[in-house]
Amino acid sequence: QVQLVESGGGSVQAGGSLRLSCAASGRTLSTYTMGWFRQAPGKEREFVAAISSGGGMTYYADSVKGRFTISRDNAKNTVYLQMNSLKLEDAAAYSCAAGARLPYSDAFSYAYWGQGTQVTVSS
Repeated sequence: QVQLVESGGGSVQAGGSLRLSCAASGRTLSTYTMGWFRQAPGKEREFVAAISSGGGMTYYADSVKGRFTISRDNAKNTVYLQMNSLKLEDAAAYSCAAGARLPYSDAFSYAYWGQGTQVTVSS
């Protein structure tokens, strides 16, 4: 089993930055693809970013490409999501997930999920 705990969410003005963290316990993350997903009220959960087990490959939704950066530190069993130039439409609950299946952008590819951390963006 893998337990995932997100942190780093909060309130920020449009144009600002936040860094989310996802810390794992129970098992090493080094063999898992890690993903970040988000869900805004009244909307479906959507893929944000993913990173391969070794960190060599990253994938982004078009809506965040160039603004968000996913990274991981397997020694710390932690994954990060650096979010810059935040927009109002980025406001959502962000969850990290660990999985070993494809496609990386599909929530069903991930076996373990965190509880989520809220990101609020104001104008």
